[in-house]
Amino acid sequence: MLKNTQNLLDIMAQLRHPETGCPWDVKQNFATLIPYVIEEAYEVVDAIERNDLDDLRSELGDLLLQVVFHSQIANENGLFSFDQVAETISDKLIRRHPHVFGDAVFETDAERHASWEQSKADERKAKNPELESVLSGVARSLPALLECEKIQDRAAQHGFDWKTIPPVFDKVLEELDEVKEAWESGNQAHIQEEIGDLLLVVVNLSRHLNVNPEVALKQSTQKFSKRFQYIEKQVAAAGRVLKECELEELDNFWNDAKRAME
Repeated sequence: MLKNTQNLLDIMAQLRHPETGCPWDVKQNFATLIPYVIEEAYEVVDAIERNDLDDLRSELGDLLLQVVFHSQIANENGLFSFDQVAETISDKLIRRHPHVFGDAVFETDAERHASWEQSKADERKAKNPELESVLSGVARSLPALLECEKIQDRAAQHGFDWKTIPPVFDKVLEELDEVKEAWESGNQAHIQEEIGDLLLVVVNLSRHLNVNPEVALKQSTQKFSKRFQYIEKQVAAAGRVLKECELEELDNFWNDAKRAME
């Protein structure tokens, strides 16, 4: 295993050699590689969702390549090495699992989660003692739903949260009414603001119901796509195109799709 890892590191170093390496690899830097890191992470997720284990192995390799690529660039600039990256995450895992590597005892998942979050907070404070907000450290580059969930989770840990679920449902309905009022006003900027507020409180409801909003939306989008493709097939089988059909007819096909895919 260590032989394969070292071989990968050696290959990356050769690709980055300024004289004999690959011109494309040589000219890359941290910033230019950002799209590839994101793309490879999503392709790993896609392989998991498709339960394609051969593809998963391949995609995990592609993601690992990004770690090795960034580490090589950092090493060339005297910043850090791949070995230091591995050391850092190893130390972090030990520190954040005192119930495995220490004497701590947690009775519930909630206790384990609280300890994990406290460990992260301590790490942030140690890294930057001047941090004033408990929200500091949430990456702004996260997908909007995930960033929203993490921000709300941080606030909840410090007492800013509903204690029961019913008020969250009430807040969703309140925000939905405000979206309608904004729409009736015709003010597009206000409509956008209220839509944002509605999405935020729906994420909050998801959190209270122990649902990952990113996963839930992705699943619903995939479900929509399958049902819409069913409609396309039915329309095509009749020798027609979608734009020729009335919405009521398409809606009937939609209901057929729902029954067919239950």
